Amino acid sequence: MTNKKRLVKLIQDLIRIDSQNPPGNEAKIAGFLRDYLHKIGLKVKLVEFKKGRTNVIGLLNGGAGHSLLLTPHLDTVPAGKNWRFPPFAGRVYKNKIYGLGATDCKGNLACALEAINCLVEQKIKLDYNLIFAATADEESGSTHGLIPLLNKGILRPDAAIVLDADDFEIIVAQKGLLHFKLKIIGKRAHGAYPWLGANAISMAAAIIEGLRNKKYAFRKNKYLHPPTLNIGTIKGGDKVNVVADWCEIEMDHRFLPGSRAKDFLKEVKKIAAKFTRKFSIEVDGIQAPYQIKEAHPLVKYLKQAADKFRASPKVRGSEGATVITFFQDKKIPAVATGFGCGGCAHTINEHAKIDNLYKGARVLEEFLKIYQPVNN
Repeated sequence: MTNKKRLVKLIQDLIRIDSQNPPGNEAKIAGFLRDYLHKIGLKVKLVEFKKGRTNVIGLLNGGAGHSLLLTPHLDTVPAGKNWRFPPFAGRVYKNKIYGLGATDCKGNLACALEAINCLVEQKIKLDYNLIFAATADEESGSTHGLIPLLNKGILRPDAAIVLDADDFEIIVAQKGLLHFKLKIIGKRAHGAYPWLGANAISMAAAIIEGLRNKKYAFRKNKYLHPPTLNIGTIKGGDKVNVVADWCEIEMDHRFLPGSRAKDFLKEVKKIAAKFTRKFSIEVDGIQAPYQIKEAHPLVKYLKQAADKFRASPKVRGSEGATVITFFQDKKIPAVATGFGCGGCAHTINEHAKIDNLYKGARVLEEFLKIYQPVNN
């Protein structure tokens, strides 16, 4: 049975281990998890793709032939300044626990460890093999964490639960992400004679306006808002009295399931070509959109477990990028859930509600007991 006092101490222990990314070093917290999992009887191994960027994988053997992955992450964003309580103290105040990672994602990590511990204590025999993977580098793209673990076949589950969400929500859909730079070349001239040059900043402004006014076709999604385009940065020119002969724009496009990044890039090229021939596009990152049916057993049993404890789970989509998209290329069904405090991730005075984390650990324990894998 879930032990609230033990859970709170575990969250505090995890918060007190610095795993900020950047700079990025999960070795110490990974060592803590290795010892914890060894102590409760799991088979454990550490995997690194770069020194200090340590991933922890534990196995709880159950029924043969099926496997379920439970995966939170180990790293946090940098702490920042001006905290009410020290960010690595794990201070409990008014039934909340404060500290870096309390919501994202050490609270969820502790809930998973407590749930697994409870299964071991009760000598529960699952109908599947439970794989636990606490990964590195999630806050900087998972280059040293989940991505190579999947690509190299180190993790090959039949289904996955990503523990990186808030308020018992169950994430079944997610927007795709496209980050790219548009570079424009103009013609330099004296600022007093702008007609002798070609102003790259002016061309960039016209392109931005064209992109904002373009009506894009997309398939509506009940879980997600329409697609978006954010102009993140714009840089150009060398001096106020010189016609700018260069400009660079960084853009963030979020798109829905059913749409493709390459189709949007074609539209960008068409619009840019109306104002200049001298431009280039550099893609900095693409994540495909994702969606899973609400009737999938992962969702069904999560809702059933949450309902048992009156957690009121909401099935919804994610406007931002999470790691659930990395599973689809491997044809592994995945959803995300979690028990942190909505709006607290990546903030000063990050915290989580102790009652919700306690209930979350109970929900997770119940889910692991009742989950029935889909037959191959």
